[in-house]
Amino acid sequence: MTRTFTKAPVAADALARSLAPFGDSRMLPVASYTSDEVFAWEQENFFRGWQCIGRSDELAEPGMQRADKVGDTTVLLVRGDDSTLRAFANTCRHRGHELLPCGSSTKARAITCPYHSWSYKLDGELFSAAGYGGFGTFDMADFPLRPITVEEWHGWIFLDISGLAGPLSRHVSGLEERIAPYAPERLVVQGRHEYVIQANWKIAIENYQECYHCTSIHPELCQVSPPESGENWAPSSGAWVGGWQDLRPHAVTMSLDGHSDGVFIPGLSEVEQRRIDYIGIFPNLLVSLHPDYVMTHRMVPLSARETWVECQWAFPPEALDKPGFNPAYAMDFWDITNREDWGACESVQRGLDSGFAEPGPLSPDEDAIYQFVTMVARGYLGQPLSAVQEPASA
Repeated sequence: MTRTFTKAPVAADALARSLAPFGDSRMLPVASYTSDEVFAWEQENFFRGWQCIGRSDELAEPGMQRADKVGDTTVLLVRGDDSTLRAFANTCRHRGHELLPCGSSTKARAITCPYHSWSYKLDGELFSAAGYGGFGTFDMADFPLRPITVEEWHGWIFLDISGLAGPLSRHVSGLEERIAPYAPERLVVQGRHEYVIQANWKIAIENYQECYHCTSIHPELCQVSPPESGENWAPSSGAWVGGWQDLRPHAVTMSLDGHSDGVFIPGLSEVEQRRIDYIGIFPNLLVSLHPDYVMTHRMVPLSARETWVECQWAFPPEALDKPGFNPAYAMDFWDITNREDWGACESVQRGLDSGFAEPGPLSPDEDAIYQFVTMVARGYLGQPLSAVQEPASA
């Protein structure tokens, strides 16, 4: 069974303008970025299907548990004794108490509710409920934790709260050949920043998917990568958009002067060693593939006008053994670039909230934004996200 969306509280005629052919289209209606009603619809629809909730190595050992906000709810992630990662609704089957406070983590041989000490095995099976022995028709087998669909893909954890989004392989269809050479699952996170930006989550994604703005606000980036270089990929059957840009001749990677304190990711082609790939996996993971590190932005929308962003930098383990290795060369560059972007995104949000904004046209350099905007518009209309549909038998 494949999940379908309800129709969003957005005017169909306005969405028709967003779905017009590239060159004639307009951005999404202003309400898409400002309406609390639209935001609530997105939480119920976009953020109950496949989305990234973190990295596998954050729950690497049996017994590790973590509670996270996902859409409008919280989930419990647990690494089992069999090394399988499982996800459950973060609520005890007794009285509904949270098993772990949202944002917290622990490591234990069992999952134990702190309210009345109901205890569950790491696979979710209830095995202890104090005082219930022989009481009425109570049977512990009737009260396992409620499972949530979870998959690990190249070292990232993806959840489908609805359980109806279909296989993750369909969601990321067409990405394997682009992601696999970088082997993100073997890379080691060496840096992490958190940001809270006063802008809608879609504004941040749209900003990420174009460099039309780079000459205006990113002097550091333009020193190491020509903003007019590269191109965006044609739509695929997956729910993602992406493209690439070149490095300048003197630059080894994205850093303030183009130097690298790390090493190339093993196995990359000569072409991959000379460019940066930018991939947005709907709805909340941005993946930046560099020759020597992989950077991600994972987003959690907090409201129509506020978004939490986690930025991580992961390097090949060989880099950690290199004398003088310091992840700051990558982190400092992107922290500057991120903050430049966040300022622009927040200004866009204020403009959209002004009461005077209208959906504008897209430039020839913003074809990846067009792909993203039309993906959102199709979702609003209750249609599949992908512009390219697989055969019905797939």
